[in-house]
Amino acid sequence: MKPTSASEKRGSASLSRHRSVWEMRADGWISLVDDLSRLTVLAPDHPDRARHLAHVRKIVGELAPVESYWAFPGGRVFGELVNWIERDEIARAHQAARRIHRVLAARTYRHDVSALDSDNELPSQIETESERAAQLARPYFEVLIVDEMSPAEEDALRRRVQRKRTSDDDFIFDVVVVPSFEDALIATLVNFNLQAVVIRHGFPFRSVNHNDLLRRFLDGMDEGVEKMAEFERGPLLGRQIAQLRPELDLYLVTDVNVESIAAQVGEVFKRIFFGEEDHIELYSAIMKGVGERHRTPFFHALRDYAKQPTGVFHALPLARGKSIMNSNWIGDLAQFYGMNLFMAETSATSGGLDSLLDPVGPLKLAQEYAARAFGARRTYFATNGTSTCNKIVVQALVRPDDIVLVDRNCHKSHHYGLVLAGAQVAYLDSYPLDQYSMYGAVPIRHIKKTLLDYKRAGTLDRVRMVLLTNCTFDGIVYDVERVMMECLAIKPDLVFLWDEAWFAFARCHPIYRQRTGMASAAKLHEMLQDPAYAARHAEFSKGIDWDNEEQVLGNRLLPDPAKARIRVYATHSTHKTLTALRQGSMIHVWDQDFKDKAEEAFHEAYMTHTSTSPNYQILASLDVGRRQVELEGYELIQRQLELAMSLREQVRTHPLLRRYFRFLTVKDVVPPEYRESGVQSYYDDETGWNNLEAAWRTDEFALDPTRATLSIGAAGMDGDTFKNKELMDRYGIQINKTSRNTVLFMTNIGSTRSAVAYLIEVLVKIARDVDHRVADMSAIERRIHEKRVRSLTLEQPPLPDFSSFHFAFRGRSVEGRGATRDGDIRSAFFLSYDDTNCEYIDMAEAARAIQGGRELVSALFVIPYPPGFPILVPGQVISAEILQFMAALDVREIHGFRPELGFRIFNAEALARAAQATAARAAVALSGRVAQPQANDNETKPASRKARTAPANTTTGREE
Repeated sequence: MKPTSASEKRGSASLSRHRSVWEMRADGWISLVDDLSRLTVLAPDHPDRARHLAHVRKIVGELAPVESYWAFPGGRVFGELVNWIERDEIARAHQAARRIHRVLAARTYRHDVSALDSDNELPSQIETESERAAQLARPYFEVLIVDEMSPAEEDALRRRVQRKRTSDDDFIFDVVVVPSFEDALIATLVNFNLQAVVIRHGFPFRSVNHNDLLRRFLDGMDEGVEKMAEFERGPLLGRQIAQLRPELDLYLVTDVNVESIAAQVGEVFKRIFFGEEDHIELYSAIMKGVGERHRTPFFHALRDYAKQPTGVFHALPLARGKSIMNSNWIGDLAQFYGMNLFMAETSATSGGLDSLLDPVGPLKLAQEYAARAFGARRTYFATNGTSTCNKIVVQALVRPDDIVLVDRNCHKSHHYGLVLAGAQVAYLDSYPLDQYSMYGAVPIRHIKKTLLDYKRAGTLDRVRMVLLTNCTFDGIVYDVERVMMECLAIKPDLVFLWDEAWFAFARCHPIYRQRTGMASAAKLHEMLQDPAYAARHAEFSKGIDWDNEEQVLGNRLLPDPAKARIRVYATHSTHKTLTALRQGSMIHVWDQDFKDKAEEAFHEAYMTHTSTSPNYQILASLDVGRRQVELEGYELIQRQLELAMSLREQVRTHPLLRRYFRFLTVKDVVPPEYRESGVQSYYDDETGWNNLEAAWRTDEFALDPTRATLSIGAAGMDGDTFKNKELMDRYGIQINKTSRNTVLFMTNIGSTRSAVAYLIEVLVKIARDVDHRVADMSAIERRIHEKRVRSLTLEQPPLPDFSSFHFAFRGRSVEGRGATRDGDIRSAFFLSYDDTNCEYIDMAEAARAIQGGRELVSALFVIPYPPGFPILVPGQVISAEILQFMAALDVREIHGFRPELGFRIFNAEALARAAQATAARAAVALSGRVAQPQANDNETKPASRKARTAPANTTTGREE
């Protein structure tokens, strides 16, 4: 018996073994070309010929339904290929398959006009660079047509589209025709090239394709759709496609009551046409719709400005490169960067440009387009990172003495922002992952409990904001909709700030999008307007006893639709996960009370923190990055996700790699009580991505698979050593975050299969080196190594809880109501400015002092980098657990801690004076002799201050 070829192994594998339909398609064409090549050299009577030919037919059978969802190579060309195989014209079939595969792999069909010409037998590749440059100037896309058509009608439609093309068109498009509701949904998710969908009147529900891999896209589909009248399916299909890929332009062509349908579903469709009366207008509408998303107003304005002849009699000698071109010494700067960078460098806000602080032209349009792309009501650009975005939002919405519930995993910029705003900070505890020296996220039960504590203390009116990190540095993602619903049920006017610095890309993909701040805000607002929800809430209200804390904590709460207000802000480090220059960030706003309660304050805060000399190149890159999100974001994020899963799979199955390394899965970082789905791994061969989709729909916390945390303790190396001495110094691989026994790898939209392959190669080399070192160890060295491995894998120091604020910096609750969690870090922060209030104490002396009963109080933020979150804040008591954790940290950079001096702490005299001042303020407040400022807009704060205690602060790192 002949051995099975590699291509046969690929082709004979169940479709479920492929991570995606795109992987299956690529592998299928490779296998087809390989097997046809093998058949061309086999004699007609060769004993293996029948087996290879059967395998070729099997591959073709698997490819056929997939190819029906793409315009290239198209049904006619693919049909000809199948006919050649059936007629045993193997040489001709091999030549055709090879050329198709080459064009698909190089994606030249997107720019080669001949590849789109149905009169040509097969596509040819672009011959010259000049041809390629000319054709790149007219991007290619595909339009999905949902209609039952015969092959002849499809060909006629395609020819009609081709005849309409002119040299003046900005784009080229081809059409994909599918016959049913199910096929339309599959094509929407499978075909990355789609930019528009035309839904015609009357089509069946069921797909004729019964491919398991394709059918997975239909999981959860309501079977009741099949029973609907055909004329009702078009509007419903439009709504479902809009939920999956909101960036697509949707058009409805109907033969019935077009005016009535337009009134009912007009917001879903870009335009609705009656029958065939406006097919010329439909073509123009499609081109115009894609053009609107392709347009980059500020980038184009800056590019046009750079071409204008100007004289500069103002700032920036660098403008138009004059100070460089006139220099004998710095010409290499222009050689390195190119002149366009300097031609576009200017301080002008006229001449076609705009002012970031008061945009009225192209910048205003660019921000409006960004709001559309990210599902916000309004969007603001920032050129100095999300650290500044966070401070802007906090300063705009939080007033002195307001209470803010803050994720312990929040970035340091939030802490500094809260200092500047004068907020009372209540730190929320994230669940710890001691084994990996990292924190997870804040359970909803803990957030609800904290709000109920404030309600019981009589100070709920002062709670202004909930601030959470979504997703965390390590990839933990909240159920944003649930958090906001349950919090609004307790306090209906809460404002939410979601730090989505690492989650800007999530809008592009339907799985991720459902857990973003903007998508959840829009969904909640629509839900609260629905009469069916009002009835649901009325029924809920009958069964809830708000005085029964366990019942409130143990049940999912529903906000009162008559009281709840949707006020949601999200900050994005666009440059971290999408295309933008470093420090390019955005603030997205979905606040139904913005005009009445926040606009003026927001603009003042924006003015406070935004430079009067913003970098135009950063702004232009944000504009272009938005274009990419709307035109190819879905494709890029899907590929990013697949690369991450491929990397995880390679390490899991490689016998040497799995001996020393292991990528953490959702079961490692999300405890079972927060995984309602019971899912332990997001992908497996039998169910494909179903686990990922199920978990992201139901679980309290989900894991972003593209953030791959590698456990390395079994190799005997700590994270810092692995990052610097192995990955960076030896192999030039850059990562950012480490813990004591993990390193974090992140795929992004710029990641490639080659980069992943190189990383795997490097990991194999490192594992082999460890293997060799261990084999060469003496008995004593081996014992030392095993002790090191045991320390890194089994003996992790417990992550410290937030100890408490010192008495001097705690507020006071309403008398007799009990203490609350918040503390005044602003007073402590500024108290440390006076050196006479502070002293230094080293680690050893601090341990002895704590053991002797002395309370040590931090005067500074202490922030290890990475991951960039404070483990101490001003006014916090230093505990023995914090000292233990500090001693175990494997990082070189710790802000706020000087190894030669130790901790900066408050001396006893300063603490005594601060305590006296706090007690005096509390006494005055409790006696009612001081009127408090207003709390939340029209609500008056009680004339008393509160006692608080709080936890610590961990989180996602930021690198501005």
